Amino acid sequence: MPKEVKTENNFLPRDKKLKGFSGSLRKNATPQENKLWYEMLRTYPVRFNRQRIIGEYIVDFYCDKAKLVVEIDGSQHYEEKGTAKDVERDAYLKSLGLKVLRFSNLDINKNFYEVCTVIDNTVHDIIDK
Repeated sequence: MPKEVKTENNFLPRDKKLKGFSGSLRKNATPQENKLWYEMLRTYPVRFNRQRIIGEYIVDFYCDKAKLVVEIDGSQHYEEKGTAKDVERDAYLKSLGLKVLRFSNLDINKNFYEVCTVIDNTVHDIIDK
């Protein structure tokens, strides 16, 4: 059973067995994940974490204050099996009260400014309520 981890307003489950894997994912991030991290989220005024364990999943980026997950999807996410896993994963994350934003690698490569704007607007829509 995943361990519960205290967040700002509640507890999120966390499978501690994934800790080593999440660290490996941070060290071996995709170019698109690195671009979003180093060019926006690392210095964003509202804190984000990279490769955050939530339950039995590892999300690309997580903002506790906004209860927001940001996922950067490679091509495997657009295959039938990947799409089905994402639906299940998103349903689980939403059941915890989290909002999920998904962007493709192509979005990061071709529309980076727009991606950053969507993330920023979403964070402010949530925390400024």
